[in-house]
Amino acid sequence: MDHFDTAVVLGRVLTSGVIMSIERNDRELPALERLLCKTSGRPRVTLVNSVTAGLHSALAGLGLGHGDDVAVPALADAHRRFLAWLGVRAHEGGTPAFAHLSAGPDDAGRLGALLATTAGVPAVVLDLTGLGFGPAAAVLFDDEDAWRRAERLKIFGTFDLRTMWTQTEADDGVGGVQFNYRLSPLVAACVRMALTTRGERA
Repeated sequence: MDHFDTAVVLGRVLTSGVIMSIERNDRELPALERLLCKTSGRPRVTLVNSVTAGLHSALAGLGLGHGDDVAVPALADAHRRFLAWLGVRAHEGGTPAFAHLSAGPDDAGRLGALLATTAGVPAVVLDLTGLGFGPAAAVLFDDEDAWRRAERLKIFGTFDLRTMWTQTEADDGVGGVQFNYRLSPLVAACVRMALTTRGERA
């Protein structure tokens, strides 16, 4: 994405007045979700603000957490330490509970093919940080309940805080330490533009 594209995206989001992920009128996060669902063929996606948030969300969505032994794909040492901090005993070998992929500037045109390699895996953590707009990740699910649990985790876990105007107790909240893993609309807009413009030019 060149400087002109970036300027257009920044101008559009900043002049919209919607810069928080819990704004009722946000359009950037839903647009990126639709793009990733269409590209992957999976019905649900959770957008988060880092790859560690993505790993945590994938585990929470699948009902895995503290005290569980979990087969994982190859992960960086820092990510394995994060899982250990969560109390998850991660090990390689066997069928991984989730897939982990990274997307960089050269992957936009082949993102669909890249995601197709994960068919049959219940959750996919897609690290979007390499696109160059700050930490960002998406977790793709086939299962509705898994997606709902991941969504609850990123908004503090025990409350269904979909917007700043509604806050109700969640039926199936994720207990324990709570996190704010929400991705900003500004980063979502830049990521979507990077994926679409680079995909068109590939």
